[in-house]
Amino acid sequence: MTKRDVVFPPGRQALYEQNRYSPAVRANGMLFVSGQVGSREDGSREPELESEVRRAFENLNAILSAAGCTFDDVVDVTLFLVDPEGIIDTVWKVLAEFWGDAPHPTLTGVGVTWLYGFNFEIKVVAQLSKEDARG
Repeated sequence: MTKRDVVFPPGRQALYEQNRYSPAVRANGMLFVSGQVGSREDGSREPELESEVRRAFENLNAILSAAGCTFDDVVDVTLFLVDPEGIIDTVWKVLAEFWGDAPHPTLTGVGVTWLYGFNFEIKVVAQLSKEDARG
């Protein structure tokens, strides 16, 4: 089996190890990022929805940056939302701060009943540059 080429953002490795998953894995020129929620460094949730969504994007950007990427390199996005109708307007408001200009990545939104105490999660796949694809 090939060893996974894992990407960790600065300062959060212990949190990922505690929860037994990798924040992102490089493979075949792509970066596969685990779903990111609005958790603080200690794993607790931001108390307000807008802050929670913003923190999820900040956590995502930290992983992308650690891999030499930006949101502009993202080609596919999956959003998971508890109570989609109740939170979608807030999500779109915050998303616009991070999304960038067209052309936009593909997007799938999924309504869920539980996200480990969170309201929002974002999972992406990004294209690595040739240099970053080698790790």
